[in-house]
Amino acid sequence: MDGPRVSVIIPTFNRAEFVVRAVRSALEQTVAPAEVIVVDDGSRDHTPEVLAPFGDRIVRMVHDGNQGVSAARNTGLRRSRAPLVAFLDSDDYWLPRKLAVQVSFFRDHPEAVACQTEEVWIRRGRRVNPGARHRKPSGDIFGPSLELCLVSPSAVMLKRDLFREVGLFDERLPACEDYDLWLRIACRYPVYRLPEALVIKEGGHPDQLSRRYPAMDRYRIRSLARLISSGLLDAGRRAAAVEALGRKAAVYAGGCFKRGKAMEGIACLALPLLLSGTLRSLPAGSCDPPEKDS
Repeated sequence: MDGPRVSVIIPTFNRAEFVVRAVRSALEQTVAPAEVIVVDDGSRDHTPEVLAPFGDRIVRMVHDGNQGVSAARNTGLRRSRAPLVAFLDSDDYWLPRKLAVQVSFFRDHPEAVACQTEEVWIRRGRRVNPGARHRKPSGDIFGPSLELCLVSPSAVMLKRDLFREVGLFDERLPACEDYDLWLRIACRYPVYRLPEALVIKEGGHPDQLSRRYPAMDRYRIRSLARLISSGLLDAGRRAAAVEALGRKAAVYAGGCFKRGKAMEGIACLALPLLLSGTLRSLPAGSCDPPEKDS
């Protein structure tokens, strides 16, 4: 933990009106980051022009074409060099003490590999309070995280060496890539919640993944199936994951039947039965079967 402590990674795509604010909030931290890496994922707006004045205060990397947020974050991770990594979505921004609080936590808890701060949520210019189901747990978060994503990319800080063990963001997932990574981490390690709200998180933008991919549970189902079949989970965690998969599969299959996609719905319903050993094979359909990690 000697030397530069934190690499900040900011993926962005066509968010010129927001990314400058995000970059400034990273550069103006009370504990200066070792580097701020902005990965421009093939923006077609004036993102290059608004980033140019930062000069060599940031590392700017550009993708040829829009490869997705997972690829952008992974590009930043591969380039990063500090022992700690913090992500910042380009439409969010940090309060000045965000990095300092987390660096201090890691200094006081050297065994920890991941922590996140609280957030302030803004919707259409007004502060809103998250519902009970969105409240972040601390420590062993695996069980609650099976239902929905309870780690915010803009709030988390991680030891960079952790990615050598758990892998990077899954670029095969067009959405729910963070849900997938946090489960791979949480099945191995605690993720700690720090009580200060040090991230301002704005929502409601038309380009957010939840609007582009309305059937988000399809990707959570895919992620859960791969995790269950990976051999990483002990008996208790595996049973909980299969149960969560069953609930999500039932909801998603119901939508398939309403849309006239009966074979996909049947295959989706059969997936948790296959993973629990009740079925020997998956019926024909387009619901992804479990995959072994390579």
